[in-house]
Amino acid sequence: MVAWAHSLKVERHDVPRRQHHTNTGVRAVHTYRLTPHGLYVARSFDAHPRIRHWQAHLLPALHLVACRYDFHDRREHDYYLDVADITCRADVWEVRDLYLDLIVHDGLMAEIVDTDELLAAREVEFISESEMHRAVTVAHRTLSGLARARYSLADWLDTQGVSLHWQDPIPA
Repeated sequence: MVAWAHSLKVERHDVPRRQHHTNTGVRAVHTYRLTPHGLYVARSFDAHPRIRHWQAHLLPALHLVACRYDFHDRREHDYYLDVADITCRADVWEVRDLYLDLIVHDGLMAEIVDTDELLAAREVEFISESEMHRAVTVAHRTLSGLARARYSLADWLDTQGVSLHWQDPIPA
């Protein structure tokens, strides 16, 4: 397991500068919008082989980043949920990705992925024991909630008092 462990991914959203700082560089963001439950983000994926555009809702209380991708070709999934610790200081939002993700095919199914990454990261102490437990708890709580909501992200979020609004895809 240790051979492919990777360090915790930390991203920053600098709202005043409209910049998304990732592990691969700084990207321009065309839309930041504060919501009652966090921060909405939208940006283009320039020169990406699979993805044209990305939208996300940072949801600190749920420890989730709900993502929707617009693909060049066939849609691979409806939503991608990152389990994360999310904080905001002075209009800069920080997202500490806790490895586990959920892939949602709205109304059909959802699955937890990257458990192997979480375990490898814990083994080499890239994350603490409490962070690992929080990631597992959030992922399983979310998956169970999605199952009860018949795998509808909007219906599950409604039970949490959260309503998300997405932009229409930007034409190619």
